[in-house]
Amino acid sequence: MNDAKERNGKRYRPNVAAIVLSSKYPEKVEFFIASRSDVKDAWQFPQGGIDEGESPREALLRELKEEIGTDQVEIIAEYPEWVSYDFPEMIAKKMYPFDGQRQKYFLVRLKPGAKIDLDTEEPEFVQYTFVPFGKIFDYITYFKRPIYKKVLDYFRKKGYL
Repeated sequence: MNDAKERNGKRYRPNVAAIVLSSKYPEKVEFFIASRSDVKDAWQFPQGGIDEGESPREALLRELKEEIGTDQVEIIAEYPEWVSYDFPEMIAKKMYPFDGQRQKYFLVRLKPGAKIDLDTEEPEFVQYTFVPFGKIFDYITYFKRPIYKKVLDYFRKKGYL
């Protein structure tokens, strides 16, 4: 399951992504987004690769700890399918031999008292903010927008957002 999947001759890296809601959810719906340290003005949700032998849920908690300094979250829902996207040219070279990512999305809520710390062992983000639903796409990098829209629309239709 954790092996790269091929589709149309392309290789997709297995990956998890977290749509992180603030601890104020459900009273207030605010989304965590962060700006990458390696790509200027590239805002996104936390995400990362699934290691060999790791379940998507295990990878989710490990990646959150590595990227935002906490795994203190409650999983609210999981997107029912894997979604894939191709890397833009500027990122594809860095991610060789993969042509894109195959992702499992989770909707999570920070537990009360969870502390976000971007100063991790290998910082992936330089800054973060919480935004309402209507502001997400003012920030998110262009090539992630179609997938984010699809996943967020699903969670809205299911009544989570």
